[in-house]
Amino acid sequence: MLLTMRDDLMVQQQVDNVWQHMVGVICLNQVNRLQTKPVLTRLFNKYPTAHSLLRSCTIPMLEELLEPLGMQRVRAKRIYKMSIQIENWDGVDATDLYGIGKYGSDSYNIFYLNNIPTGVQDKELKRYIAEELV
Repeated sequence: MLLTMRDDLMVQQQVDNVWQHMVGVICLNQVNRLQTKPVLTRLFNKYPTAHSLLRSCTIPMLEELLEPLGMQRVRAKRIYKMSIQIENWDGVDATDLYGIGKYGSDSYNIFYLNNIPTGVQDKELKRYIAEELV
């Protein structure tokens, strides 16, 4: 089944696994969701898991897929390193993963640990909390 992301939902609500979530977090850095969704759709249809990406994709190939977002070299390196780490990650603190900061940690807490962290700054996460979790 091919993934197609809806415009009215956050990326985090449309992914199949934690790895895809973290890739989305990296791709959303300094880019809006409308720019990001088509790139993620292509990426996840080709590489649905960290294992499939690491087995079949090189960093230059990843850079090419990420080019529409800009900063493709930085994003590709972050995604590749994070993909290596996530296979042995304990699932506790998302900031333990390469390239994942506060936004990624907050998002992981909300969508995977069902925990609303204190000090959420991202406007989309705040909106989601206000609309969905109240």
